[in-house]
Amino acid sequence: MDDPSRNKEKRKHARTQVSLPLHFKMSEKPNVYPGLTIDASESGLLIQTFKDMPVESRLNIEVSFPEGFESSHFKGVAEIIWKDICNWEGWEGFMYGLKFIQISYENYLRLKKLLDDPSSSKNAELIDNPESKSTLIVKVEG
Repeated sequence: MDDPSRNKEKRKHARTQVSLPLHFKMSEKPNVYPGLTIDASESGLLIQTFKDMPVESRLNIEVSFPEGFESSHFKGVAEIIWKDICNWEGWEGFMYGLKFIQISYENYLRLKKLLDDPSSSKNAELIDNPESKSTLIVKVEG
């Protein structure tokens, strides 16, 4: 017989689908890269980006909130737990599972408020920029 406990979510915090632009840099590097959140929880993020990075890298992240939200962004430090190659709209990119390893209480409260009311966020999507292969444009729909 099927064990119903096998199908239960094993995560400590539930994930909420939020599609928001973010910028990050690898802790030891000066360059800043764009990306997009796919979902979020109190303990981490699922993101997509064109930047290839190794698992266990630490990232300084800044997620932008939609216009009209009480705060403009939240910041933290996260570690890449897993990665996967993904393709969308003819582009090859990467998905990363991030675990927060440092986030201030103030930024945690900003994130929690967003997770408690995900309807306040707008959808964003990655689109290509025909003029430059190295630039990521994030289109936000309201």
